[in-house]
Amino acid sequence: MNYYFSKIVKGTFESIEFEVNVLLQNEGFGVLTHIDMQRTLKDKLNVEFKKYKILGACNPPFALKALEAEDKIGTMLPCNIIIQEHEFNTIEVSAINPMVSMQAVNNDRLKKVAREVSSKLENVINNLEDEK
Repeated sequence: MNYYFSKIVKGTFESIEFEVNVLLQNEGFGVLTHIDMQRTLKDKLNVEFKKYKILGACNPPFALKALEAEDKIGTMLPCNIIIQEHEFNTIEVSAINPMVSMQAVNNDRLKKVAREVSSKLENVINNLEDEK
């Protein structure tokens, strides 16, 4: 089992990022953080890097269930999704597979939550479409 779900699609970086946000909302997630690695690496290290963003997504009802099952699980939240441009208009979107990351925690209640969140994140990736 991979630690992530991933798909490569054709389209502009901006349009794919917008689509990912819509698909996350459709699955009950909000994006708490947006990290622009291209800008950060340029600003902090003066390094040129490809377009690469990390979105920190949270589904509040599932986050609450996870925290009630395991109070230290916040160290593994939110769920990260990355959007990266491999070449012009070739974008890869990847999401964490919570089933894999939660294996480190021996808690059956948490595993049930991880299964449900994994299903939702996998839906986001599977529903991505090439730009028309």
